[in-house]
Amino acid sequence: MGAGSLFVAVGATPRFLLGFLSFVYVVLSAYVYISLIHQIRTRTSTPLEEHGTGRTFGVPEAILAAILIFFLFLNIGASISRPVIEFSGRNLLENFLLMAFVVVFIASFLQFRGINVGALGGFRISFVRVLSTGAILLFFAYPLIVLCDTITQWFFGGGSSKQNIVEFFSGSRTIEQRSLIIVFAVTIAPVIEEFLFRFFLYGVFKRYFGRLVGIIFSALLFAAAHAHFPSFVPLFVLGSCFAIAYEWSGSILVPMAMHSLFNSLTLTLLAFPEVFLQ
Repeated sequence: MGAGSLFVAVGATPRFLLGFLSFVYVVLSAYVYISLIHQIRTRTSTPLEEHGTGRTFGVPEAILAAILIFFLFLNIGASISRPVIEFSGRNLLENFLLMAFVVVFIASFLQFRGINVGALGGFRISFVRVLSTGAILLFFAYPLIVLCDTITQWFFGGGSSKQNIVEFFSGSRTIEQRSLIIVFAVTIAPVIEEFLFRFFLYGVFKRYFGRLVGIIFSALLFAAAHAHFPSFVPLFVLGSCFAIAYEWSGSILVPMAMHSLFNSLTLTLLAFPEVFLQ
């Protein structure tokens, strides 16, 4: 055997091992989330139902959810009609103020209706448990997300563009701009989006259509709200994992932690791509 053949054989072994481990990782991830779904279906009462003392979502919440979905589709339609939008720190701040107002309004409306937001959201859970549970569930969600993203890029010829906020972060040249994006993506966006899509919309869908439909519909809206077609399928899988984690754990803080960790890893990958390539 020549030296060249020896190098090829040695180089092929790590690639084969990496491929095998990746396959095992994906299978194990699918098994974990299928097991979570099975546990949710076989429970006589879920943590969400145990924590949700007092009033639950009713017709007024369904009407409010319909209004929210209507404006969400209007925003999606505007994004589709104007695919190229100059993204800036001002736009980011305006979006934050608008979404923060919506969250405060919904929370105040629920409290006025006599719904215990803290109990229904499972806020009485330790920080260590939230962070550890969120990290573990995200660890097993990642292969499913990456697999869907890879299949999507392969199907569309790998010509997927980046979301506006990702392009803004990659193209930012000042520490102020990057700091603003990091604060928004790691702390603000996970809280706002999980409250709207998982706590409220999923809660309403679940109340009238059941858990499975609630998970699917809330994840579809979550993916569509980002108005980025190449990322639709991976975002749908990500949103589904968030909803499953919320239903299984009984605390909205768990998907919030998962969302924050996911955005943190994404920004780290964008900031230090050479480290991950090595």
